[in-house]
Amino acid sequence: MIKLISTLIVILALYLPAFGQKEIKEENRKKTPVTLEDLWLKGTFMPQFPNEFRWMKDDHYYSVMEEGGIARYSIKNEQKVEDLVKLSAIPLKGMEVQEIESYEFNEDETKILLTAKSESIYRHSSKEVCAVWDRDKKKFHLLQEGKKISNATFSPNGTKVAYVFENNLYLYDLNLSESIAITTDGKNNAIINGATDWVYEEEFSFKTAFDWSPKSDRIAFYRFDESDVKEFSMEMYGSLYPTQYTFKYPKAGEKNALVDIYLYDIPSKKLIQADLGAVKDQYIPRIKWTQNNDILAVMKMNRLQNQLDIIQINAETGKSTVMLTEKSNTYIDVSDDKWIFLKNHPDMLWLSEQNGFNHIYRYAMDGKLINQITTGLFEVSSVLGVDEANDRIYYLSTEISPLERHLYHIGLDGKGKTRITKATGTHDITLSSAYTYFVDSYSTMEIPGTTDLCEAKDGKVMKNLINNEALRKKLATTELGKPEFFTFKNDENITLNGWMIKPADFQKNKKYPVLMYVYGGPGSQTVQNQWGYSNYLWYQLLASKGYIVVSVDGRGTGARGADFKKCTYADMGKIELHDQVETAKYLQTLSYVDKNRIGIWGWSFGGYMTSLCLTKGNGIFKAGIAVAPVTNWRFYDTIYTERYLKTPQENAAGYDENSPINYAKDLKGNYLLVHGSADDNVHLQNSMEWITALVKSGKQFEMMVYPNKNHSIGGGAARYHLYSKMTDFILKNL
Repeated sequence: MIKLISTLIVILALYLPAFGQKEIKEENRKKTPVTLEDLWLKGTFMPQFPNEFRWMKDDHYYSVMEEGGIARYSIKNEQKVEDLVKLSAIPLKGMEVQEIESYEFNEDETKILLTAKSESIYRHSSKEVCAVWDRDKKKFHLLQEGKKISNATFSPNGTKVAYVFENNLYLYDLNLSESIAITTDGKNNAIINGATDWVYEEEFSFKTAFDWSPKSDRIAFYRFDESDVKEFSMEMYGSLYPTQYTFKYPKAGEKNALVDIYLYDIPSKKLIQADLGAVKDQYIPRIKWTQNNDILAVMKMNRLQNQLDIIQINAETGKSTVMLTEKSNTYIDVSDDKWIFLKNHPDMLWLSEQNGFNHIYRYAMDGKLINQITTGLFEVSSVLGVDEANDRIYYLSTEISPLERHLYHIGLDGKGKTRITKATGTHDITLSSAYTYFVDSYSTMEIPGTTDLCEAKDGKVMKNLINNEALRKKLATTELGKPEFFTFKNDENITLNGWMIKPADFQKNKKYPVLMYVYGGPGSQTVQNQWGYSNYLWYQLLASKGYIVVSVDGRGTGARGADFKKCTYADMGKIELHDQVETAKYLQTLSYVDKNRIGIWGWSFGGYMTSLCLTKGNGIFKAGIAVAPVTNWRFYDTIYTERYLKTPQENAAGYDENSPINYAKDLKGNYLLVHGSADDNVHLQNSMEWITALVKSGKQFEMMVYPNKNHSIGGGAARYHLYSKMTDFILKNL
């Protein structure tokens, strides 16, 4: 499950005067409504993206994948400089040109790692055929004889590649053209080396469970022993006798895998186990080598995830010392950029919510605080990099508004803060290798993505790379209602942010049904000024059929500080439900809303919220659609569920008092339940047990199961079928 202050929100669209309604109707009659075929079959509204964009080490150049090869472009003259690789000229043994999907350079760009035939495993993980092309020696290395491998990664000096095959960690020496197995005990559903188990991948959001030392002479890696973790099986259909897919999935309160960290010294082939302390029932959410080639840093968390220790591991002995400890009354979030070890200073940058908002701190390697770098009633969303030569930290922040993300830089001493991006909206930034330039991909709710090449020091746009002109022209001829951002105060005088899409020919003297969209999970956001892709256009389709679509971020969501996000701790679902009911009550006060026709829908946590709204929502919702909902928190995994609810053994009421399965008798309104039968995340078990409770309570509902589909219910005709089903349900029942 995705799985981060009250402000004045500017209304983006003003009401048009009544005398203009006739002209509006006539204008929109010339425009074409969105269709489901446009969204899910034809790809009519698909925006463009840079194709495998990579900054070169000399950041006056960048590379992209083009048909048949990889090309280098100059920043200075904005022209292609050369074809770095013509794939047809490489003796590709074991992969075809048209199969190559991605590439990575080693540090000096003399070698290229090519991947093909990628096969997804879970949300982040995959396995693929991998090869290395040595540009200087004109030599082709096919890794593991062309068998599919995972997590292939160059060493810093580019002479070796580490990867995972059949749960073991391997090392391929490009100079010797040979591979060795660092581990040999890997076994399916038992031991994993160098990759994560299901729950770490999903809830700590990483898949490559090893890290190269700065001098390329050591590899630190995870070893998961999941032998005692209980198995979960999913029926897979499509053959005369269905098969079962079985994997280890620790549900709340149950046993987790035992996790150890090992350090492998390549010259001596010596393997050392890191001392992680006596407690085994704990988490290791990240490891990273420090500036010192002999010191590995490890994040260690207790099971409740309210204490995080950074420990330093001596690579020669495996002994550990605690560098820094952070505690919370609720929980601590972890991300890749939570820590950054500076290269030219013996210091570490640390992201923390310790003062109520996520900010950047600087610590010495002995754990002493040097200074707090960013301050204020806003969130640092992510740290993108540190230009130590010019004393600049680049980061994204909500300082302008929790609805937007903008790029800033600031000095290590906390001075000289400068806002770089100026355009309204949400910015996604890729900084160049030496922090001279950046690529800025940004959008608003109304305008699809624009990608610009900019100067890092001041944000000056040098070149537009992608403006999605064809999509913008198509949108100009499409019937679209103008989205509006709004705020309102709930019954506790707390301001909540929302957006609303009205029909293009909206008339304020009419009464419209409303469909609310909810996610609502901890730290999430649905109300943000950014392009919403297919779902946004589906809402426009519904608007063209006479519906108003609304989404509101209640308490528990992100970008507004720790108190707003963490007030749901240990009682997840209660406050979130309250704020969605308050949203419906607010909408009922609007003169143009039919107060008896308010519906709600959501996916995953949003499906859970929808199910709560139709049970504990006291009948305020006429209809609801729940896709892949959690119906009982006891069915979900350890890391996510216990982070927000503690364990079931410690907090049984927190699990039971807001699990929909316990309120089946209270279901009111028209209800559609949707699930994929091969959902490895929110198991079909949730819906099966939910159905049992609904049937026992005599409640009628509709249901759709998608065979062999996972949590995203994608691939083939599934999405088209799903959104057709949901559209028909809304038209019939709302």
